[in-house]
Amino acid sequence: MAQQQDNKATPIRLLLVDDEAGYVDVLSNRLSKRGFVVSKANSGSGALQRMRQQDFDVAVLDLKMEDMDGIEVLKILKKMAPELIVIMLTGHGSAEAAHEGIKEGAYDYLTKPCELGDLVEKIRQAYRQREISRFEKLTGLGELDDNHP
Repeated sequence: MAQQQDNKATPIRLLLVDDEAGYVDVLSNRLSKRGFVVSKANSGSGALQRMRQQDFDVAVLDLKMEDMDGIEVLKILKKMAPELIVIMLTGHGSAEAAHEGIKEGAYDYLTKPCELGDLVEKIRQAYRQREISRFEKLTGLGELDDNHP
């Protein structure tokens, strides 16, 4: 409980997945400087391997990758860790595919290239939502909302 009251609580553990290695390296560095604990994967299969090795709070997942489709990776990640919040990154003209990701359980999506500030805010917003959902499950408060119109 004390961790939630402290603004410098445990940093958000972030899985960054994109097959553009240079992009992942630069983004990882910039996010690390902002206090995130970042693990990188340069493929869908690499992301799944990382998930088997450690727990993450949020994943940022590219929609189009060479080895696996981002939607396919999303589905597997959500089976492995249903509480994992996934933010999809999509190129121009891929909004339809990103909407499919939302239907499959992604929290939201951003269009690449995105502003770092927008991504940081989206990650923090997603993490807050995850923590609220966890709290509601632990306290049963979510069930009250479901029973009242």
